[in-house]
Amino acid sequence: MNIESLKKICEIPGAPGHEHRIREHVIQELKKLNVEISIDKMGNVTALVKGKEPKRAMAAAHMDEIGFIVTHIDDKGFVRFNTLGGFDPKTLTAQRVIVHGKKDIIGVMGSKPIHIMTPEERTKTAQLTDYFIDLGLPKEEVEKHISIGDAVTRERELIEMGNCVNCKSIDNRISVFILLETLKQLDNTIPYDFYAAFTVQEEVGIRGASVAAHHIEPDFAFGLDTTIAFDTPGARPHEMVTELGKGAAIKIMDSSTICDTRMIAFLKNTADKHSIKWQPEILPAGGTDTAALQRNGKTGAIAGAISIPTRHIHQVIEMADKTDIQNCIDLLTKAIQELDKHDWGLVGKIN
Repeated sequence: MNIESLKKICEIPGAPGHEHRIREHVIQELKKLNVEISIDKMGNVTALVKGKEPKRAMAAAHMDEIGFIVTHIDDKGFVRFNTLGGFDPKTLTAQRVIVHGKKDIIGVMGSKPIHIMTPEERTKTAQLTDYFIDLGLPKEEVEKHISIGDAVTRERELIEMGNCVNCKSIDNRISVFILLETLKQLDNTIPYDFYAAFTVQEEVGIRGASVAAHHIEPDFAFGLDTTIAFDTPGARPHEMVTELGKGAAIKIMDSSTICDTRMIAFLKNTADKHSIKWQPEILPAGGTDTAALQRNGKTGAIAGAISIPTRHIHQVIEMADKTDIQNCIDLLTKAIQELDKHDWGLVGKIN
């Protein structure tokens, strides 16, 4: 596995609506491949591999990561912010961030020291409003470089831990990596045109994928995203969703999508046929680009998802297993290559 490439993809900043740096990296990687590249008005990047027949398959991996946006700079230079995406407030404690203004400036998430908290404050649940960003600079210096509306991302490099990778934005840069690696293995002998969409603003409401799916109108669609692996101490069996090392997760449903039973069967059969390790996924809360892919074409799509089991999701210590990642690459590649070998049942006009 190309860890150097994955490290680069994961560490590039790209909060929702501010994906320009990761988008440029994706474009440069796509230029190395035999694909047609396009960018829509919203900022989604799509790579097209032409197939033998005029049907359309699509996969989507979102480029954005959860982050923040500057809302206020106070008289002492401390920065207040709103979130871009979903955060558990307690995960902000003692973290470094990068404020992306006229230049990038490192800051830290500050809050009231425990030494001077009241007994009630020590036991209450942390709130986002308890935190501020300390840049170590006076207001005058801060305002030379930082403005209201600047994006903020979390600072944490990718490392390897055993057979796992760990970083701030495995969600969903791991899928960007998987989609790029899959494209390297495809050529124009695939049965149908394949559109690889690198989408924007998923973390704030699957916005980019909605536009991309509406434009492409796929017949078949694959969402690519992380999913919860709650296989840690204290987890009951029915809460785990997935487990690290048990293979690619084939989504059955989440809170925004009930995957097409035909696609679920196809992915399971394809995995079994090629001895690709897999596990089922039912996610009780949360959704992915899959919902947009399924519903936003004029006649909908036969849609499903390949998910990457991930521990500590929406924290700076997200963790995925390298074997699971490779299983996802293998399953997506084989699925695209063999879409025409499955009985999809009745679709279209009935006489």
